[in-house]
Amino acid sequence: MQIEKELEKILMRVEKPARYIGGEFNSTYKDITKGLTRFAFCFPDRYEIGMSYMGMQILYHHLNRTEHTYCERSFAPAADMEAEMRRVSLPLFTLETKTPLKEMDIVGFTLQYELSYTNILNMLDLSDIPIHREDRGTEEPLIIAGGPCAFNPEPLADFLDVVLIGDGEELLPEICRRYGLWKKSGLDKEAFLLEICTIPGVYVPSFYEPFYDEQGRYAGCEKRLEKAPDSITKAIVADLNNVDFPINSIVPLIEVVHDRAVVEIFRGCSRGCRFCQAGMVYRPVRERDKNTICDIAMQQLRNSGHQELSLLSLSTSDHSQFKELATELLDQCKEAQISLSLPSLRLDNFSFQVLEEIQGVRKTGLTFAPEAGTQRLRDVINKNLTEEEILSALDQAIDLGWNAVKLYFMIGLPTETQEDLDGIVDLARRIMDISRKKNNGRFQVTVSVSKFVPKPFTPFMWCAQDTVEMFDQKHFYLKDQLRKIKGVTYRYHDSFTSHLETIMARGDRRIGSVLYAAWEKGCRFDAWTEYFRADLWKNILEEHHIGPDHPSLGEISVDAPLPWDMIDCGVTKAYCQEEYERSLASAVTPDCRYGCNDCGINAHVPCRWGGVL
Repeated sequence: MQIEKELEKILMRVEKPARYIGGEFNSTYKDITKGLTRFAFCFPDRYEIGMSYMGMQILYHHLNRTEHTYCERSFAPAADMEAEMRRVSLPLFTLETKTPLKEMDIVGFTLQYELSYTNILNMLDLSDIPIHREDRGTEEPLIIAGGPCAFNPEPLADFLDVVLIGDGEELLPEICRRYGLWKKSGLDKEAFLLEICTIPGVYVPSFYEPFYDEQGRYAGCEKRLEKAPDSITKAIVADLNNVDFPINSIVPLIEVVHDRAVVEIFRGCSRGCRFCQAGMVYRPVRERDKNTICDIAMQQLRNSGHQELSLLSLSTSDHSQFKELATELLDQCKEAQISLSLPSLRLDNFSFQVLEEIQGVRKTGLTFAPEAGTQRLRDVINKNLTEEEILSALDQAIDLGWNAVKLYFMIGLPTETQEDLDGIVDLARRIMDISRKKNNGRFQVTVSVSKFVPKPFTPFMWCAQDTVEMFDQKHFYLKDQLRKIKGVTYRYHDSFTSHLETIMARGDRRIGSVLYAAWEKGCRFDAWTEYFRADLWKNILEEHHIGPDHPSLGEISVDAPLPWDMIDCGVTKAYCQEEYERSLASAVTPDCRYGCNDCGINAHVPCRWGGVL
């Protein structure tokens, strides 16, 4: 093939050529037959990031186990590779068969984080596929997207033909199956979109038209076609035990961010942190049973050769069979000399026993996420974690021989005061005091601080975000105070990127023109510090009259229409509003494992803690 010949010429001119050659162990290869639907799974970031994403492995498995679809992969080329591709006019291609993306039937992007959006536009351009939806005809691939950021699809609506909302294991293969039937029909693209738009989880942006009030504020959207649904209900896989999980995961040829076997033990979260989008949109909690998890884990390890196993969930120790699961996996991994990673543990007595077993004499650091510096603010965000629990756990950890802890906090949270910032400093100081009393002079505390970003479908989605200047002032204050405490290290990231993230997370369809302008001016890999062009982005925002008073950054009335109102994530707007009001009163809402809080998800699928199962 011509692409393979051109590729051979440029690979030795770029860093890590193995990113672009494919051929990894457990990759799928199929005969290309006339009736096959060809799907390109595109991750809008480097190979090392995309190959660490378990969702890609899951959907790759589910599509390729069908007879009607062949799923291949493509990733955003690094800057050196992009330059070489443009120099020799080499279009972006799939790893498996080196087919140009423009020759695929469906090109699908996963939306994992907002700062990858310009990479999506760049990948389309590198593929010689028209970037704007309205410029593409029936001969071009169908451009679709899904993932957590798809719950507000409007910033990308001008570029996408279809957005898939919710779980993809059953939804995506069905879309591909119907696409294959449509190809044989000879009908136009709109006929296909009309057919699939009534499937739960399918949003077709071209069937809806946003409108704005006299002040230019978002005022709602209207259906262009009667058949289009009034609301798009997310797709939900009701029982994870009845859904295949890959046991033959692709093994990367180079080191990637998470180079290990991974098993998703449950999906969703019952805790209800008010800032957390994942905890809301992934409801309800659905578990795999212990025996299924252990069986998948051992098969994955045998079929991949990985020497490390990790469990995937939002809060690992919340699994109802966690003790039995951890005990069995520890025994099996020890026998096979496999390293076991159990992230997101509650640091109670049993978890410490597990960590002792895993880490032995050489103990790596512990991680805590208090999120806020005072109990009042932890109650506001519904963290359900007390300072006594934190200090007690650290006291025990020091006794057991741990020498380091990383504490994750968030600044700019609703109702935050100076006292809450001082609380971060005080907590770090109290932990160091405990270590000194125990004569542990080597103990280290790392305080890592992120910025609050109001996300759709959370109780805080109506809240304003701090300005960049406010964030910077808080960072400088914390840095100055924490440097006075011996043994404490302070880490934080650029404030302006959080500003951009909010603009994209809460923006309406007009943000598409901002993204296009940014891409045109050279913005790429905006989530990477070394590539982020703050100067370009600031000029673009100024040109589009987006300042600190922009609606996406300021406080939003709870009665105002929202750009994502046509999406039904299962958690009702009324529940989010009630939780927002409870936060202002510092009232906590208990974990739904101890009683249903009536969030609304039971109207869509039975919830094990909602009195239905």
